[in-house]
Amino acid sequence: MKRPSRVFILTGAGVSAESGVPTFRDANGLWEGHRFEDVATPSAWRRDPLTVWRFYTLRRRALLNVKPNAAHVAVARLQAEGPPSLLVSQNVDDLHQRAGSASVLSMHGQLRSLRCEASGRCEERMAEDDLHEGHMVTCTCCAAPSRMRPDVVWFGETPLGMPKIHDWIGRLSDGDLCLVVGTSGHVFPAADLARQARQAGARTVLVNLDEPLNAGDFDEVHLGPAGKLLPGLVDTWLEAWSADGPSV
Repeated sequence: MKRPSRVFILTGAGVSAESGVPTFRDANGLWEGHRFEDVATPSAWRRDPLTVWRFYTLRRRALLNVKPNAAHVAVARLQAEGPPSLLVSQNVDDLHQRAGSASVLSMHGQLRSLRCEASGRCEERMAEDDLHEGHMVTCTCCAAPSRMRPDVVWFGETPLGMPKIHDWIGRLSDGDLCLVVGTSGHVFPAADLARQARQAGARTVLVNLDEPLNAGDFDEVHLGPAGKLLPGLVDTWLEAWSADGPSV
């Protein structure tokens, strides 16, 4: 593969699942026994905030017991040693950051932070008192502390950073690379990004455990655990690109 001038990377739940992060959605479409309408929508938060809070507190606490895997490390290496890149993650954990990725656009938000309902400001809140299932947390940004909500994008809300994502994809051209790792192709607008990158001229490469719904959007498909497949691919690409010399 010729050295690209730009690399667009999209990662999904399959990357973090190999670190033991639960995907929460089972074969029946339930999230840890809940319908997503009951725990992952703005209306659920208005109707039953304590249930939503407990659900996300469990997910937040789970971050304390997981570590990045070889796929996270491979992505970080690709960013550090390869051409200019944008890493967009559908995941709400911080494993890409802990693996060494310097800049991550978390399009669905972050579990480590909470968002003030009054001001919209976000705070990283991972102290023990912030992870209590029985009571919700208030902010430090308002004169009269306001309730904080999980800093995640719920169903019905607009993913974060879409203008930047579309700008990056629009700048892709022939010979550039779009790498998609660990996604099912179910969730839009993320599921349509590979198609857009391909239309822009980029070579689209998928690494995923199973064939996704949008497999036809990819020029190259590698099926299997990302932690086993991706490090070898990155090694091969970096070696080939090094022989090509720097992009101009």
